[in-house]
Formats: sequence, C-alpha cells, structure tokens
Amino acid sequence: MSDTQPLLATSSSPVRLTEFSHGGGCGCKIAPAILSRLLENSVLPMIPPQLLVGTETSDDAAVYQINAHQAIIATTDFFTPIVDDPFDFGRIAATNALSDVYAMGGTPLFALAIVGMPLGKISEDAIRQILAGGQSVCAAAGIPIAGGHSIDTLEPIYGLVGIGLVHPDQVKRNSSARAGDVLILSKPLGVGMLSAALKKGVLSAQGYADMVRCTTQLNTPGAALSKLAQVHAITDVTGFGLAGHLLEVCRGSGLTAQVDFARIPCLPEAVQIAQSGTATGASPRNWSGYGHEVQLPEGFADWQRNLLTDPQTSGGLLIACAPEAVDEVMAILKAQGFSQAAVLGRLVEGPASLQVV
Repeated sequence: MSDTQPLLATSSSPVRLTEFSHGGGCGCKIAPAILSRLLENSVLPMIPPQLLVGTETSDDAAVYQINAHQAIIATTDFFTPIVDDPFDFGRIAATNALSDVYAMGGTPLFALAIVGMPLGKISEDAIRQILAGGQSVCAAAGIPIAGGHSIDTLEPIYGLVGIGLVHPDQVKRNSSARAGDVLILSKPLGVGMLSAALKKGVLSAQGYADMVRCTTQLNTPGAALSKLAQVHAITDVTGFGLAGHLLEVCRGSGLTAQVDFARIPCLPEAVQIAQSGTATGASPRNWSGYGHEVQLPEGFADWQRNLLTDPQTSGGLLIACAPEAVDEVMAILKAQGFSQAAVLGRLVEGPASLQVV
C-alpha cells in the first residue's frame, strides 16, 4: 500500500491513522525523566528467587525460571500509529513487541494481542488489516496469537504481549556488560526522523520503504547470540533513543560507554531530515531526561544530538561483547540480513555515562 493512500472510515470521510497519534510508535513513550519519577518509589513487596530479571535495571522483559533448563520471558509493548497504512502499522507494532523477547536472548512461544480502536472513526476493514499485519509477523516468527483484549479508545492502539523461552544460563541482561566490551548496533538509526517527515507529508517513497523495512525486521539474531558466552549484554533500541538505552546498559553495568558518532549507522534520508532541523517531539524530552549523563565533543551539532536521542520504533539490538567475539557476532547478524550492523565503540571502567567522539 502507498504511504500516502487515505484510510476511509466511511466512503466520504478520509482518515489517516497518524492523525490520531499525539506521538507515533515508540515516540509516544512516557519521557524518561517523568517515568523515573513515577517509578522511583515502586518496590516489589517480594522478589522470588525464580525471578531472574525484574524491574531493577529497566531491562527489556521479565524472566522467570521454571526449571534448571527453562525460563519464561514475558513482555508487553503497544503504541499509537507510526504510519497510515493499517497493515504496516500492525506489522511494525508486532515486530517491536517481539523484539524484547529476542533482546533477552530468547525464542518467542506465543503472543496475546492488545487492541484499542476508535470505533466509528476508522473502518472495520482497517482494523482487520491492522490485526492481519500483526498476525503476519507472528507467523514469520513461527508463533500463534493465542488471545488478547480489545477496548474502544480515542486513539488506535495495537501491540502484543510476547511470551518466550530461554535457558536460564543464556539470559542476556542489559546490566551484565563488562569493561573492554565492544558495542555493536544491528540496525541503523533514524526511524523517528522518518516518521516525523511522514506526518508532515514530506517523506519520499524510498524513505517510507526504508522505514518499513527496518521496523518490520525481526531481531531474530538475539536467540543465536544468547548461546555465545562472550556476548555479555543485549538490549534493543526503542523510544529512549540510542543514547538512552545505552545509558541503561551503563547504569546497570557500572561502566562508561565511548561511542564514535561517525560509526553509527543511520538511514540516509533520516540524516538529511535531521540536518534540515527536523526532530521528533520525543528527542528533546529524551535529552532533558538523561543529557546530563552524556558528554558531547566541542562543535557537536544539534542534528547529531537529535539522532542520538531519536526514538526508534522496533529498533536494532545493541550488543556488548568481548573483542574476540566481534567477528562471530557480526557474522550472525549479516547472515540473518542485518547488512548495516556496525561497531560503535566500547565500554570502559568509569562512572555510568556516555562519551561521544
């Protein structure tokens, strides 16, 4: 479907899905500073020893051990439209939701659908297409959508609960990186920039194709990477941008990240859009939440900072591995179609912070 094709609620009422979105995709996440305040006094009354991963390090999913060889991964993710095409919206939302399972090193087992739709404002056919898009991604992942829940809402909302499986010894946390680790990113940045251009009606057909291709590429290498002992930490880059999610790794692991901006893969049109002065509304909110933990070089441009904080919907895996494992990690990524995967920098001893060069 074309990215400019109107979506009809009735035969005489053209509606674009993104018109309902105050912030599309992962750009509608609560800002990190506000989220931190909301959760600062939130303490679990009890933490069973079987809960291997909970809320303590802002990791991608919960992990609960059920026996010596199996642990369950549980996660949920949903958002408002990032594109106007309903089938693409469903695909993007489902891919994004399953990403957290892969980011923990797991393999998805099944999903539950989360559906909120403004009935009467968008057509039933459009809703069916959203659901079909999600189902197509789950089919590609080899899992069923086994149930779900739906409500009537003001904005279209779609996503999944993802349930996966991992060996307890192969869980990849965001807090287990080590000094000396190399940082690798599997997908290029810039999805937020492209979505902002789409909403303004200035995104090219190639830019739209690039955005959909990136956001519907399942992060399947996570399952293979979990089996490598020298891969120490994995997370996925979503609404808080590369800088925000890398800082979560730094805080959890007690390390400093050093990143070479020139080595960060970016979608070409996203760079052009950023250089024109465009940014998503989430970029400044992200920066206000964690900018004090980031050291930028003299002369670092605003457009570069906006790419660092650009909210990624269904972004790539951010991997911390021993230097001697880089070739094997890159081979796994390239073999599974992640042609733009790149080494960004490294982690060193020091306070939890990000240094950009």
